[in-house]
Amino acid sequence: MKKIIYGVLILTASHSVFAEDKPQDLGIMNIVGVSPVGENNIDALKLPTSVQTVSSEQLDKAQTISLSEYINRYLGSVHVNEAQNNPLQPDISYRGFVASPLMGLPQGLSTYVNGVRFNEPFGDTVNWDLIPQGAIDSMAMYSSNPVYGLNSLGGAIAIKTKTGFSSPKHQIETYGGSFGRHSEELTSGWNNGTWGYFVDLHHFEEDGWRDFSPTKATQGFGTLSWRGDKGSLDLTLGANDNDLRGNGPTPIQLLAQNRHAIFTHYDQTITRMFFSELAGSYDVTDNIEVSGNTYFRQNRMKTFNGDNSDYAACADESGLLCGDETPVINTNGDLISFDDSVNGATRNSSATQMRSKGGTLQTAFTGDLFKHENNLTVGASYDAAETHFSSNTELGSLSASRGTIGSGIFVDESKVRLNAKTEAVGVFLTDTFSITDKLAATIAGRYNHISVDMKDQYINDAEKNLNGSHAFERLNPSAGLTYQLLKNVNVYGNYAESARAPTPMELSCADPEAPCKLPNSFLSDPPLQQVVAKTWEGGFRGNLNDVVNGKWDWNLGYFHAVNNNDIIFHRAGNIASQGYFSNVGQTQRYGIEAGTSMNKESVFSAIDDWHIDAHYTYLNAQYLNGFNIQNPLNADEIVAVQKGDKISSIPAHIFKAALNVDLWKKASLGINGMYSGNQVFRGDESNMTAPLSGYWVFNGTAEYKFTKNFTLFGKVNNLFDTNYNTFGVYGQASEVLGADYNDGRFVSPAAPRAGWIGVRLSL
Repeated sequence: MKKIIYGVLILTASHSVFAEDKPQDLGIMNIVGVSPVGENNIDALKLPTSVQTVSSEQLDKAQTISLSEYINRYLGSVHVNEAQNNPLQPDISYRGFVASPLMGLPQGLSTYVNGVRFNEPFGDTVNWDLIPQGAIDSMAMYSSNPVYGLNSLGGAIAIKTKTGFSSPKHQIETYGGSFGRHSEELTSGWNNGTWGYFVDLHHFEEDGWRDFSPTKATQGFGTLSWRGDKGSLDLTLGANDNDLRGNGPTPIQLLAQNRHAIFTHYDQTITRMFFSELAGSYDVTDNIEVSGNTYFRQNRMKTFNGDNSDYAACADESGLLCGDETPVINTNGDLISFDDSVNGATRNSSATQMRSKGGTLQTAFTGDLFKHENNLTVGASYDAAETHFSSNTELGSLSASRGTIGSGIFVDESKVRLNAKTEAVGVFLTDTFSITDKLAATIAGRYNHISVDMKDQYINDAEKNLNGSHAFERLNPSAGLTYQLLKNVNVYGNYAESARAPTPMELSCADPEAPCKLPNSFLSDPPLQQVVAKTWEGGFRGNLNDVVNGKWDWNLGYFHAVNNNDIIFHRAGNIASQGYFSNVGQTQRYGIEAGTSMNKESVFSAIDDWHIDAHYTYLNAQYLNGFNIQNPLNADEIVAVQKGDKISSIPAHIFKAALNVDLWKKASLGINGMYSGNQVFRGDESNMTAPLSGYWVFNGTAEYKFTKNFTLFGKVNNLFDTNYNTFGVYGQASEVLGADYNDGRFVSPAAPRAGWIGVRLSL
């Protein structure tokens, strides 16, 4: 480790010798960061990978309620599974790699806020509800890049928040409408050239369109900034208090009777986050900049899940409660008698307190090297986290509305008290060297070392099955080229490797002989290997600005990613969330991406300006090695997954388009549509059954600026009131609803047509 750090320092010193005392002209077109901290920026056309960017102005105009909703509607190769059926808890999938709040999914995207990794330390999950959209200044979605560290198998999402220098204005926005939804947001930014501040206060609340599905989110975010001649400092603080209800998939036969119905309730997630960061940069010379950050982050999460039960009366007529014909023991060590109070339901609860801290330090050089333009960034990061996890399963019964009624009796085998500590050290480098004026080469790499220590804190567990220490390390490289083939045509190609270490949550739930219930009942920790993704991509991109006398960008590319030692969740039992994690060999995701974006003023007259975006992705996601799983139609039967079987919950075809027109620079009308193709049901990795059907959905927006300070806006989602489902999983409903409900398919229905109207006041 010391040798690597010394090597970085030597490289830093040697490069400064070749740096010239003149600033690099980066141009004004599509400038993006090249590292998580993001202080070193270059033209995106010199990066040999795919980059998609979003500005705060685009977020405002789209009228989306969160960044995740915007990503789903407007960015290429992205789709959403609404597994939780909560607008603030989506599963975001990019090229078949997921960033989700749900434990149990193979997470494959890293997320950063101002250079701080926002994947949760316990399960690499991403809670999209933590950052208010109004506080976001910009976002960039990168394809696979090892510089972004752990979990960047498919790519990374880098979010930069506003400051009083980037957003020096004051604004109040409020809207309301369908589902009892209303939102109020106050933002204020100011600077005097040296000092500045920005603050965002946001409240979101709704009753929900499905039964028993209210949601409430309160978020605050602010930054105090200082700017000097050569340096800058930003102190950022954030907090939230969110209470989210997402009651998940429902039996398809029940939805046929009532689209608003849920299976069992309630499913609740409470998040209370505190975030603090101090970030700064200093220009050592015109060509050398040192930047970094240090942070402390705490997230306290509580979950409650009311579910059906796989416990029943013992077959031997002993009058006891059994699971798999084994008598159940409570937390006092006593056998549990079977009666109506413990028949039919379980009430699973968890509490996770995560504290993380760390920082990143990097140096960027933007001078010439051997008389050729060069852009080098070297840096190191340290992240440490401590997690205290507890879970309980209370036996109960179901009410007439399929809510759960507790008995006060808790199951011993499901009680978990776990402490986990993780440490991650990373050293990274990325360098873009202009071989000629048209040809540029980029090399990058990152060395990661991760340690995970777990201690079982449950006093009744004499064997301390959760105890374990694990260490993972790897050097992940990448290399690529870009070439300006024509004035308006750029060609690129890249190879990258990235790794994901098993999380404490996965390591604690990896024994097929002792399946656990997510996020409860962790039982054992046999070793898992880290996942390594190897990605090739290439393509063409350019513009047709001369053709339209405006701005018209386009792209056409190919990607091919193979995950080695991929980790999936195997279902085991009658409940979809019960199972275990294991490595299953290789999985593959490859496809074609195409996109275009055009902005043209005065198309038909002097008053109309038009904006058009379109993206298409063909995505083939499949297993390359066989393994065994539980039959989704028969929990007592094992079936084989064959090479070439499709990975679940990933559509093969994704198309999205948006059309907007601005009139008189005051009125704006827009429509956006999306097609998501068929996808295999989760739990049917062997592709035995018919897939979940694809769907089209369209949304509309409108806005009118009465004055520069007063705007009226409105939106309609699902314009044509289409009934469609975004997610499917197999489960068992007959024991709760009766023998007629024997289909086995559970789906997450999308919301019906709905509309909202609001006002925006700004100074």
